[in-house]
Amino acid sequence: MISKKNPSTHQLAFIGSLSLSLLFTLFTIFVSSNWILILFIFLISIIVSYATLLYILKFFIQRQIKLIYKLISQTKASKKEDFYAKNLLPQKTLDDVDKDVQEWAEHHKKEIEVLQQNEVFRKEFLQNLSHELKTPIFSIQAYVETLINGAINNPEVNLKFLNNASRNIERLVNLVDDLDEISKLESGELKINYHSFVIQDLAKEVFESLDIKSKEKDIVCSIKNGCESPLFVHADKEKIRQVLTNIIDNAIKYGKTKGSVETSFYKVEGKNILVEISDDGYGIAEEQRLRIFERFYRTDSARSRKVGGSGLGLAICKHIIEAHHHNIHVRSKVDVGTTFGFSLDASK
Repeated sequence: MISKKNPSTHQLAFIGSLSLSLLFTLFTIFVSSNWILILFIFLISIIVSYATLLYILKFFIQRQIKLIYKLISQTKASKKEDFYAKNLLPQKTLDDVDKDVQEWAEHHKKEIEVLQQNEVFRKEFLQNLSHELKTPIFSIQAYVETLINGAINNPEVNLKFLNNASRNIERLVNLVDDLDEISKLESGELKINYHSFVIQDLAKEVFESLDIKSKEKDIVCSIKNGCESPLFVHADKEKIRQVLTNIIDNAIKYGKTKGSVETSFYKVEGKNILVEISDDGYGIAEEQRLRIFERFYRTDSARSRKVGGSGLGLAICKHIIEAHHHNIHVRSKVDVGTTFGFSLDASK
């Protein structure tokens, strides 16, 4: 049966040969009344025209189609594959070819869009990295040159300049260490050492380590009422300490004076422990929340650099939680506050 929508090569050849044969036959009827001759001409014409049209379609049009598929696949088939494609597989119709080409074009369009996005991210990343490196390097250079040019003999400034240079060197070291850690986390080189521990105890240790910073801004760090009951998690304690430290440290840095940072812990379906860190700070705008886990991305560049940090803390947190096979998320409202949350495996 001939398909009206997607005729095959043989069907197209048959339709063409039938049309030509009918024309030849009608012409023969006008010049002769010998029905045997008419029938003979009809049969010969349909056979010859069918074979000719089939040859044209298969060896010219199909050849072009084959070139299109070579371009799409960008591979060279073996003799066995070529024989299989020619003789065993059903022939592609023009509509099938058009559909395949459109799918190929759509796929490559998406690939190009991803590459363009990656290129924008790469340029932005390099610009940010360049800025983060140049700032402490230029500061160190200025202090050292000033000391060399005579300030080393001035007791009123020499120690101050050396301390400032030392702080900038420490900033560089921290930046390189953070970049190295992200690289190891992304490549899977950094191993996760699982242990069972009480997550509330770890949070209290982090509060104590940041006690001086929180008191400077009169910010109270606490565990939410009702969440004090010990919950054991199965995770890398030092890596989770780093996550809690980064998030709570950010909440203190960017929080309001006389504010609060509250941690809460919940057992979810008996398998996971949900950890949430909330503050009542300035909040994060919606368009910025989508990017805060990117390397070097800052919601307020000037204020962020003023308070210090490498701009890699949340990116590291994201990689650490994902290395534990979980996800980290954020909820925030401007002038109301921010909540970071992540889950960990409950200890069996």
